[in-house]
Amino acid sequence: MGAGYYVGPMVDTPWQGDACSLVDEFRAGRRSPSEELNATLAAVEASDLNAIPFTDPEPAMASASSADVSMPFGGVPMAIKELDQVKGWPDTGASVPFKDNIATETSTNAGRIRDRGGAVLFGQSAASEFGGINCTRTVLHGATHNPWKHGHTPGGSSGGAAAAVAGGLMTLGTSGDGGGSIRIPAGFTNLVGLKATFGRIPLSPSAEYGNLTVAVGCVSRSVRDTARWFDVTNGHDPRDPLSLAPVSGWEQGLGTNGDALKGKRVAIVANWGGATVSPVMWELLNEAALNLIDDCELVQVDELDTKLPNMGAAWSISGMMSLRNRLGDLWPDCADDLTPEIAFGLSRTDGLYNGVARGRIEKRRTELNQAMAKIFDPNNGGVDFILTASNPDIAFAAEGPLPDTFGGIEAGLANNGLLTFPCNLHGNPGISIPAGFLDGLPIGLQAIGPHFSEPLLLELAHTVELNRPWPLTVNA
Repeated sequence: MGAGYYVGPMVDTPWQGDACSLVDEFRAGRRSPSEELNATLAAVEASDLNAIPFTDPEPAMASASSADVSMPFGGVPMAIKELDQVKGWPDTGASVPFKDNIATETSTNAGRIRDRGGAVLFGQSAASEFGGINCTRTVLHGATHNPWKHGHTPGGSSGGAAAAVAGGLMTLGTSGDGGGSIRIPAGFTNLVGLKATFGRIPLSPSAEYGNLTVAVGCVSRSVRDTARWFDVTNGHDPRDPLSLAPVSGWEQGLGTNGDALKGKRVAIVANWGGATVSPVMWELLNEAALNLIDDCELVQVDELDTKLPNMGAAWSISGMMSLRNRLGDLWPDCADDLTPEIAFGLSRTDGLYNGVARGRIEKRRTELNQAMAKIFDPNNGGVDFILTASNPDIAFAAEGPLPDTFGGIEAGLANNGLLTFPCNLHGNPGISIPAGFLDGLPIGLQAIGPHFSEPLLLELAHTVELNRPWPLTVNA
């Protein structure tokens, strides 16, 4: 096994290694799925992270007792992000107005990791309301905490999954990214977070496209866990006509694509997307980026126009339109039951989406697509990869508010997410890679590539993992 993967047996606590090594333990008979599930449920019950607001123990125990450990994630206990659906479980959107809703179907991401992967689904991980902000704190469930420093956020919207995985409660969890919601929490909690090319995993069975930014996946402790996840869950579903044809071999290919990285062109960009990044944190990330360039024998490009059109307002208006439609007649009477940021966003954008706004948004998206295509065209002065930060600063307070100061410098509230927006709007992949700590909190290096470059992004992350292994949990 690679460096940092194996942690010795601890039968009374959840496995502190990665999910792949847990499956190895099951197959070797040194640990059982039922034992692991019991330890997981006990740890969730005892935890103060507020990461898993719902559990369904009895069906999970039945699933664990009959788990097929020959499957890729056979017997691995797993929570599903509460914005995904599992038939018969709550389907709340992390929102009080929908607190009594029950899912009538299972999302493809959750269904495939269970049915193709063999995972044992035991509950739901907390998310920000409707996935709307990068802080997991809702009226419905309260605040979720960062396991590296209680009182700080694990980010959002996949904050519950990130807190549970980094906090040692479970090895792996589902996540989704409509504006950074995989990479932001991964960066805040020292995890691997890949936002894949749009459509890599279908949004079925009831695909709603909204502003065409959402991608689903996982947050994990290791690169191979993420690679295996996508090997299991990717592939076209006709109920989501924009989903991509199946690919395979991402896990098997790790460590074999190193030569493919040599000579690739890369730019280190501190202000990607127009963001303002903490200078102290950037010093550490810049060093990590330079180390990665040396390790992979990349060619650094210092002169590159990376200016992008500002799409933040367009993303917000079109996203809020979808939420407004979902709330229907419940709005505005439900305003006091919503997270303040969501209520404010709905009020601020109410009535702004019309034919003129739609035209403006589409024009801006076209401009962004053209700018991104130029940046990732090495044949015309562009690059193969961008290296930047996953977040503007270390994790802020769990209860909020969203910060407007980063590393001692002023930055607008819209600064949150600027580093991650472009990948969602263009539909290309980006990955957050653990890159060290500042003031006891993790920082993440974000690597961004053109469409369909996920295997090479995983190889970049794998290089960091081998040369500068990170602690897999707070308990490691």
